[in-house]
Amino acid sequence: MRRFNRIAQAFALSSCAALALAQPALGDEAPAPTPVHPDKWPAAKSPDFIDPAIEAKITKLMAQMSLREKVGQMIQADTAAITPEDLREYPLGSILAGGNSPPIGAPDRSPAEPWIATSHAFDAVALEKRKGHVAIPIIFGIDAVHGNSNVVGATLFPHNSGLGAMHDPELMREIGRATAAETAASGIHWAFGPTLAVPQDDRWGRAYEGYSENPALVAAYAAPMIEGLQGAPGTPNTVQAGRVSASVKHFLGDGGTTEGIDQGDTQVDEDTLIRIHDAGYPPAVDAGTMTVMASFQSWNGIKMHGNKALLTDVLKGRMGFDGFVVGDWNGHGQIPGCTNTDCPDTFNAGLDMAMAPDSWKGLFNSTLKHAEDGTIPMARIDDAVRRILRIKFKLGLFDAARPYEAKWQDVMGAPEHRAIARRAVRESLVLLKNEGVLPIKSSANVLVAGDAADDIGRQSGGWTLSWQGDGNTNADFPGATSIYAGIEQALEAGGGTATLSVDGSFSQKPDVAIVVFGEEPYAELRGDIRSLEFQPGDKKALALLTKLKAAGIPTVSVFLSGRPLWVNPEINQSDAFVAAWYPGSEGAGVADVLVGGATDFTGALSFSWPKRADQFRLNQGNADYDPLFALGYGLSYAKSAHVPALGEEPGIDASATNTSTYIADGILAKPFTMGLDGAVSQRLVDSADRQEGAIRLDWTGEGQMRIDGPNLKLDREANADMNVEVIYRLDTAPTAPVTLSLGSGTVRIDEALAQPGTWSSLKISLKCFGQHGTYLGGITKPFALKAKAPFAVSISDMRIATDPAGTVCPE
Repeated sequence: MRRFNRIAQAFALSSCAALALAQPALGDEAPAPTPVHPDKWPAAKSPDFIDPAIEAKITKLMAQMSLREKVGQMIQADTAAITPEDLREYPLGSILAGGNSPPIGAPDRSPAEPWIATSHAFDAVALEKRKGHVAIPIIFGIDAVHGNSNVVGATLFPHNSGLGAMHDPELMREIGRATAAETAASGIHWAFGPTLAVPQDDRWGRAYEGYSENPALVAAYAAPMIEGLQGAPGTPNTVQAGRVSASVKHFLGDGGTTEGIDQGDTQVDEDTLIRIHDAGYPPAVDAGTMTVMASFQSWNGIKMHGNKALLTDVLKGRMGFDGFVVGDWNGHGQIPGCTNTDCPDTFNAGLDMAMAPDSWKGLFNSTLKHAEDGTIPMARIDDAVRRILRIKFKLGLFDAARPYEAKWQDVMGAPEHRAIARRAVRESLVLLKNEGVLPIKSSANVLVAGDAADDIGRQSGGWTLSWQGDGNTNADFPGATSIYAGIEQALEAGGGTATLSVDGSFSQKPDVAIVVFGEEPYAELRGDIRSLEFQPGDKKALALLTKLKAAGIPTVSVFLSGRPLWVNPEINQSDAFVAAWYPGSEGAGVADVLVGGATDFTGALSFSWPKRADQFRLNQGNADYDPLFALGYGLSYAKSAHVPALGEEPGIDASATNTSTYIADGILAKPFTMGLDGAVSQRLVDSADRQEGAIRLDWTGEGQMRIDGPNLKLDREANADMNVEVIYRLDTAPTAPVTLSLGSGTVRIDEALAQPGTWSSLKISLKCFGQHGTYLGGITKPFALKAKAPFAVSISDMRIATDPAGTVCPE
């Protein structure tokens, strides 16, 4: 709490009054841009970026480069969509590996060695001596957003919403240093972080990527994290020293998205944009961030990827940023008048490198054409290329030595890195309630329950080995510790016992129960929610807590989430309630505080906790500010407080906001309903893991099962390559076609079904339905499953999912 106050008091923003105007509208559909006054914005300056010796080398290189090679430096492709051999024809300057993208010739979930080999393979072609080619190394980027989290064996730190609760800028420096070392050791030069968003609406699916709703805390964290990743200005900041480039993101205003929708619009005036959303960027530039990532966001209707006033006049002008600006995943294609493969406007607005993961070839060809005909001025191209080469020199990429790669086995998941992460877990825990049950005696007999208790993937959240953080098992995290395993170790050391029972059943009554539950992992899009109520459709965790309370067992809730949620019923059924956020790979840090009492709670909320599920924009300073737990709240063993019974009316019907879950554990998720037409009947049966957890459908003739409900809009999800996933068991194989419809699009699925008797997953891409006639921007009739006898199938779950593994597109 004291650290939080010092940070808040120290933060201030300067402003002046001179005037400049924003760029013209970038397309006929774009609204008039909001005027921008650069002199009102805080000034900053990239430190010591312009080294005359390096600039002379860059000038010499550029004099040798063809226009084709210059354009290549401005395009970035994804490892899933390009091969090293492609660089001989298309001399791109950068590659990235997206959240679901693998290293060459290896699975997505791979240790460091295949990633190193991938980096070397691309560099080998980029540096070949061949006629008409200037050898320039590639720069390889990855979303190392809470540790090098796409690489098996890496140390995973708490997500940013948890790190904000520490109020410890100096620990952020250590986290950045460890992340850089493990990223450089994997052959990767560039971490796409830190996120400097200031989330104002907790429904936003990326809220956990922000440190706080408070701009002062975000500003205080920016420089230490960047200096941890890159080294402080004036110190060795090359990959040879185990450093990587930072990429502060997403410039600008992503945390202000209207209605909590990702890639939306931040509708605020310029003063608010400066005061809240720009808070972290001046200190980031002053700390030497090498790159800045443009946001998908719009500001008052103008897409940031095309906002020249902010990218060029403010960031590169007023803030003196001398590194380069990179785009987000095909973000340029969202500018009116642009497509993923053709967008001169984004470069003219100030983007230096376009992230064109799967559109790189088309964008390269069109950008070259625009450069040749002068649509993109040569001065703009030369400026972009110079900035990119400047960072490649600063990172030491022209030096072939890679000492950290040679010792990757010692660096990845190193004990000293795991110790930093474990400390971060301890400091990030926020005690919301404690009615005398904590700390737990180390000699106690403890029941550990809940579906997340022994699940490292669940406790690590999104952006963990996959984009959405799904599809992971404990075997994917060598060297990591689940929360249950950490509790077991702590109790065994003190003479106590820990018994794992996911459903809370027991044969001998325990002294106390610890229940670990919370949000499933998610990233943007899927993480967008319409209500802050936790588990509005299926209160499994609440039922477990209620059962334990009825048995007279003191109960501690450990709640995993990316953001504060309305959990009043769960708090009421708990004797103690701990907000653990997404703690990452070092689950033992939870036990350090809960067991024994030697370590006290120090975490304090960096996001206000809602009193009702409809308090979406609950931010300190708002006129209607009325939280359950205010910003900065956090109990401890030394500072207790009684939490009375809380109201259990959420204030909003969350079922009305559901658009992505249709069947959950055999129950139709509200507001959706089921209809049966023709010769088809239904009954409840057991699923793979739950009594009566599935619906069995039997056809005795011709008929269909319908899922009816509100109109759906799934075009954003389709663009993000999401799918319709059905968890099913084929009970009677069909002899006639079986079709599944979404809106007006129909696909035949009988040939894609597994053998009878086995619980299986069928994933059909949303784009597939689009190809078969569904208008994904407005679906008036949700799902229909049509068949003829003989046919029977049991369905336990049906929802929109993100894991692409096994996705099909039947004819």
